[in-house]
Amino acid sequence: MLSSLLLVAKGDIMKGMRNISYLSRRFYAVKSNTCLSELLGGFKAPSGASHPLQDVHITKLPNGLVIASLENYSPSSKIGVFVRAGSRYENVGNLGVTHILRLAANLTTKGASAFRITRGVEAVGGGLSVTSTKENMVYSVECMRDYVDTVMEYLINVTTAPEFRHWEVADLTPRIKVDKALAFQDPQLGVLENLHTAAYKSALCNTLHCPDYMVGKITSEQLHAFVQSNFTSARMALVGLGIDHAVLKQVGEHFLNIRSGQGAAGAKAVYRGGEVREQNADSLVHAAVVAEGAAAGSAEANAFAVLQHVLGAGPYIKRGTNVTSKLSQGVAKVTTQPFDVTAFNASYSDAGLFGFYTISQAGAAGDVIQAAMAQIKEIAQGGVTAADVTRAKNQLKARYLMSMESSNGLLDEIGAQALATGTCVQPKSAAQTIDSLSANDVVNAAKKFVAGKKSMAARGNLGNTPFVDEL
Repeated sequence: MLSSLLLVAKGDIMKGMRNISYLSRRFYAVKSNTCLSELLGGFKAPSGASHPLQDVHITKLPNGLVIASLENYSPSSKIGVFVRAGSRYENVGNLGVTHILRLAANLTTKGASAFRITRGVEAVGGGLSVTSTKENMVYSVECMRDYVDTVMEYLINVTTAPEFRHWEVADLTPRIKVDKALAFQDPQLGVLENLHTAAYKSALCNTLHCPDYMVGKITSEQLHAFVQSNFTSARMALVGLGIDHAVLKQVGEHFLNIRSGQGAAGAKAVYRGGEVREQNADSLVHAAVVAEGAAAGSAEANAFAVLQHVLGAGPYIKRGTNVTSKLSQGVAKVTTQPFDVTAFNASYSDAGLFGFYTISQAGAAGDVIQAAMAQIKEIAQGGVTAADVTRAKNQLKARYLMSMESSNGLLDEIGAQALATGTCVQPKSAAQTIDSLSANDVVNAAKKFVAGKKSMAARGNLGNTPFVDEL
């Protein structure tokens, strides 16, 4: 009983701390000398904007660099450099180079040693992180507003002046092995990487981690060559939260004007369809089945996003059950064993994948996968109501809007849009676009999946798991 009370008390304390943090941001806004109803000099307010200072401002420099900022009057600032240099831009000779670049972010640069970067960022209570996707790499720093100049110096050094000293790169080999081993403890990551390998002939088939046969073989010269080819101004976006746009623009003009041009074009993603099966003794079978989806930003991609929520995009609370999921409802009719099934949707700049992901007992894997397929076929035949579509659209809008409640989510959303299109869609416009979709759009998306060539990846004891050509 006492332990329960302590847990409750701890929850109240943490809630109180979050409220205090929220108030500090509001007090900072009130304290600001700039009126929220006044425009930044030289900027035009978007039509209908009630607080133009707190809208996203975007500038594109002549060299192609995009600068985007949102002055939210937070006591902390977060700045990111987005680079169109994900794993899809690797080639056969340098597979895994982006994985090494992530780990090499705090190595010595021409302007600062590895020790100075680490010590300098930590001394002001800041943080430096590097993440990557199949399309982009993101270098970001976060600190209190008073120390933006300090951490910005290290961010510029890391992105524009790496040295990649031979001995430091060689020392990364053990870290690469450990980082990969920790990442692939999650079987879902392995299945999704295998899924992309099966689905594409080039570009998007490249994994986010260094292949085993390339560990220790990526040289300093290869790292420099990749940076020279891909880290150009026209492939970068400088994005800031809690910072004045004029300041960010000045930084971009003076320090990110390093290499001009479009850089390496990279291979086009070509969908082929295929299958990768990984047999082992695990009692659980992880399987993903997809067909060709739609490229990000297209109307068809929005339809697939709504279809994903009609089918079930996963529970909305930890360890919860998505009772509205049509996939779960359909699978529950054919098995009494525990299972998990969610719709899968991934959109890239020139391609996309749509389908479902299942986790089940080995003996029930075939029934679970076939039942999930049947649910999508039913929707393709018109088995979806207006109420289903309305609910799915509301869930999609809620998930989109709530993803931008955190600084990480907001920075990623603004940066991805700025890098891809040089603009940033207002949340209100995004919600209106979702609302404009009809049930017919959703049915057509389901029809495309049903008619499309399938790709499949599976892992576990696959004795009862069907092959892709049996679906």
